[in-house]
Amino acid sequence: MKIYTRTGDAGSTGLFGGPRVCKDDVRIEAYGTIDELNASLGCVRSAGVASGNFDESLDQQLEHIQSELFSIGAELATPDPDKYELRVINNGHVARLESWIDEHETGLPPLKQFILPGGCHAASILHLARAICRRAERRVVTLAAVDGVIVSDAVIVYLNRLSDYLFVLSREANSQAGIEDVIWTRPESPA
Repeated sequence: MKIYTRTGDAGSTGLFGGPRVCKDDVRIEAYGTIDELNASLGCVRSAGVASGNFDESLDQQLEHIQSELFSIGAELATPDPDKYELRVINNGHVARLESWIDEHETGLPPLKQFILPGGCHAASILHLARAICRRAERRVVTLAAVDGVIVSDAVIVYLNRLSDYLFVLSREANSQAGIEDVIWTRPESPA
């Protein structure tokens, strides 16, 4: 089987169990951004493992999240996910993310100010993944507002919590690398 089908050459794509739509359809934007987020987590995993910033349990957490994002993408790519039993994410997944956030936040100093994205390589990529996650959340909320489209509430909550998780991990990556978070300061007016 060849990877190219030529069916999308005119700017449309087929939904799973549904019609063909334009490649800039809100549904495609939503699950496409989920795919982008998933790819960024692959970069996070390779950067973290390569630099020694992540232990095996953290890498396993990220692998679980990547699988869950793939499931979210499948749900969003299907006009009738219930028919194909594709609604996988539930409140248990959200609760697990919250427990991981609590676990990773334990050793970090309390945050009293905004911080700038950056630091070690793994933390920088985690900040980028967090920003992509926020965009994915916005795209899913847009999709959920379309008449006749039902997006699981748990998916939206999951994405919101995932961005918090990625933020905490970025701080933890910097902490493990011995790099302090850079505190945002209000810019002074140039002379």
